[in-house]
Amino acid sequence: MREKNAQKKAIKLSDVALRANVSVVTVSRALRQPELVSQNTRDKIADAVKTLGYVPNPAAQALASARSRLIGVVIPSLTNQIFADLLRGVMDGLEGTTYIPQFVNTRYKLTREEDLLRVFATQRPAGMIVAGIDQSAAARQLLQEMGCPVVQVMETTPDPVDMVIGCDQQDAGRAAVRHLIDQGYRRIGFLGARMDPRAQRRLAGYNDIMSAHGLSDDALVITTPHPSAYSVGGQLMADLLASAPDADAVFCNNDDVALGALFECQRRGLRVPEQMGIVGSNDLDVVSCSVPTISSVRTHRYETGLTAVNMIMNHLNGTPLEQRIIDAGYDVMVRSSTSRQKKGG
Repeated sequence: MREKNAQKKAIKLSDVALRANVSVVTVSRALRQPELVSQNTRDKIADAVKTLGYVPNPAAQALASARSRLIGVVIPSLTNQIFADLLRGVMDGLEGTTYIPQFVNTRYKLTREEDLLRVFATQRPAGMIVAGIDQSAAARQLLQEMGCPVVQVMETTPDPVDMVIGCDQQDAGRAAVRHLIDQGYRRIGFLGARMDPRAQRRLAGYNDIMSAHGLSDDALVITTPHPSAYSVGGQLMADLLASAPDADAVFCNNDDVALGALFECQRRGLRVPEQMGIVGSNDLDVVSCSVPTISSVRTHRYETGLTAVNMIMNHLNGTPLEQRIIDAGYDVMVRSSTSRQKKGG
């Protein structure tokens, strides 16, 4: 009996086709691209699949089509809220399609990104979404040789691997500092944690405006390689006040740092925004709920994930691509932490 069960014939695609009274090609198309098959035929095939207990073989499907149904998504962090927003857009974009997202975490390490891309290359993905534009030469070559549409996200560049959607992080940094200057602040510090490439570009934007207004001072720039946290932001603010006691505002490379800076000001009895202005980056929901609320540079992460999927789908469907490079823009969300009367000087 045991031997008989072991030799039981596996259900094949042809068995489903015979049961549903359609061709094998029609069954294959219904399973891979159901939108190309009539509802009546899909129902017959679905009944046959259920009755026979047919289970598609992903490896065989990938071999037959030379492509898997996988959409690879490469991000540097699974705990950072900004990437959670991006992934939500990706998931919503793939809802209702036959494609499956697979997320991997590089932990901000270029060598790990290379290793993960090598794994993806063996899986022959239908498309790739990769955070950032600072891949190593090896990673960039791997992406170019994937043979599938690739979308870099979160930033813009004139020279993408294939397609790109995001915002100009350096220009966003400029806008944040211009806002502080417009509000009358002059001794404006920069607080940065981890200092990944996106943070570096925000710092470059800060330096651009400070230099243009003759306000540059190395004592005003305080950074750390440690990951962002409220406690880190508090320590950075304390270090700034030790280095430049007359600092009257800060531009923070993210909202965790901005919140920590606010808490440190409150511990010291510094009034925000009267004595200290604070601007964060990313505009997480929490900064609109703090007391006082914190101004922040809003980036459109959910929309970026959604659009990245649409770019891949259009490519796969043969739809002409209107734009390979999309600037998703940003907005400076002005709140209580910088809303003070403009002063001269």
